[in-house]
Amino acid sequence: MHSIWAVARNTLAQTLRMKIAAVVVLLLLILLPLMSMVMDGDGTLLGKLQTFTSYGLGLISLLLCILTIAISTFTLSNDIKRKHIFLVITKPVRRWQLILGKLVAVILLNVLLLGIFSGVLYACTLLIPKMVDASEGEKIRAKAEFFTSRMGIKAAIDKDLLGVRAKSRYDELKKSGQIPAQMSYARIMSELFGQEMMNAKKVDPGEVKEWEFENVQVKAPGDPNAILFVRCQYQVTVTPPDEKVFGVWRIGDLRQLRGGAKRKTPIYNVERAGAIRVAQEFAIPANAVADDGTLGIAFYNNPALNQTTIIPEELEVLYQTGGFTGNFLRAVLMIFVRLIFLAVLGISLTTWLSFPVAILVCVSVFFVGLTNGFILDAIDSLGATAGIVYSLSVKPLLWLLPQFDGDYNPNGYIVDGRTIRWVFLATTAIFTLLVKGLMMLLAGMFIFSRREVAKTVA
Repeated sequence: MHSIWAVARNTLAQTLRMKIAAVVVLLLLILLPLMSMVMDGDGTLLGKLQTFTSYGLGLISLLLCILTIAISTFTLSNDIKRKHIFLVITKPVRRWQLILGKLVAVILLNVLLLGIFSGVLYACTLLIPKMVDASEGEKIRAKAEFFTSRMGIKAAIDKDLLGVRAKSRYDELKKSGQIPAQMSYARIMSELFGQEMMNAKKVDPGEVKEWEFENVQVKAPGDPNAILFVRCQYQVTVTPPDEKVFGVWRIGDLRQLRGGAKRKTPIYNVERAGAIRVAQEFAIPANAVADDGTLGIAFYNNPALNQTTIIPEELEVLYQTGGFTGNFLRAVLMIFVRLIFLAVLGISLTTWLSFPVAILVCVSVFFVGLTNGFILDAIDSLGATAGIVYSLSVKPLLWLLPQFDGDYNPNGYIVDGRTIRWVFLATTAIFTLLVKGLMMLLAGMFIFSRREVAKTVA
C-alpha cells in the first residue's frame, strides 16, 4: 500500500504541473459564474435554472472527461518515453502497483476538481432565484418543478392485447385477399401493430380517453399543499393554424363515477390550451389520489374547440420523492463514475499502446459512449436479417463500451426534476466499473507485467 501511495503522490504532483489542468480549472472557474448571469433560457426563472444546470453539468463533464483522458494516457506513456520508469521498476515496486498508483492519482484529482466545480455550480444554482427579478408564481413553479426530486409513472399500454388485435386484422386481410404479395409478414405485422398502437392513444373530436395509474405515492398525504404533476406532449393529425389544442382533463379516482359509488376523494376538472409537439406539465392537488394509490386521468377532445385528432404522447404522472440537493449529489456521482471509467481506460491502453494511439482510442470511446444508446436502439430497429448480422458483430462490441446518453445522462434528471435512484446509480457503477472497467484494468496489468520496457544491451 505504501508503494501505491508513493506512486500516486508523485503522479499527482506531476499532473498538477500540466498546462491542460490549469486551462480546465481556469475555464470552469470563469465560465460557470458567467453562465449563471447571462443564460436566460425561455425568459422564466424555471427556464433559466434548467438552461444553466444543463449547460453547466455538461461543461463540467466534458472538460473533466477530456482532462482525465489526457492525464491518464500521458502519465504512464511519458514515464516510459522519458525512461523515468527505470527509476521505479528497479525498486521494490511491482508493475501492478505502479498502475494502481497512477489510477489512484487520477481518481484523486477528479475527486478534487469535480467537488470544487460541482460545488460552484450548486451554489450558483441556489443563488439564481435571489439574483433575478422573478415573480412569486415563478419561484413557486421553480420550487415545484426544479428544486425537487420526482418519480414518474407512464400510462401503461397492453401491448399483448394490441398484438392479438393486429394478428386478428392480419387474418381478416389474408382471408379477403388484401395482403400485398411483395410485403413480408414481419413488415405487415409491424404496420398493423403501429395502427393499433395509434388507435389506443388517439382521441378523436368528441371522444374521451381514460388512463389509470397505480402505485402513485404521495410523500405527505396529510399535507394540503402537496401536489402532483401530469406531463404530456400533444401530437395531432392535422396541425391547427395557431399550433395549439384545447383539452379538458378530469383527474382523480374515476372509479367513483361508476356505479354511483360514494366519493371519497375529489375529482378535478382542468381546462388547458397547449402548444403541440411541446412537453408540458400542470399541477393537481395530491389528494386526488385514492387511498390505494390509484389515480385516474381522462381527456376529452372538445369538438367545438378542436377539429383534429389529438394524441397525448408520453403521458405520465410525477410525484415528489425528495429534494434537489440529494438528487444533485447523485448526478455528480454519475459523472464521477464516467471519469473513473475513462481513467481506467486511458491507463490500461497505455500499457501496450503509444500515447497518440491511446488518446485517440479514448476519445473515440468517449464519443461512442455519448451515442451508445442511440446506436443500440437503431440496431434493434433493423430488419430481421440485418438485425441478426449487427447483433452478432457490432452489438457485443458496443456492450463492452460505456453508455453516457439516455438514462445514463444526469443532465436530463436535474433539468426535469426527476429522481436518480440510488439503486440505479449503484447498478450503473457496478456494471461500468466492476465489470467493464475491472476487465480492462486486469488486462492492462497482465499486458504490462509481460511487456519489455527496455532491452538489455551487451
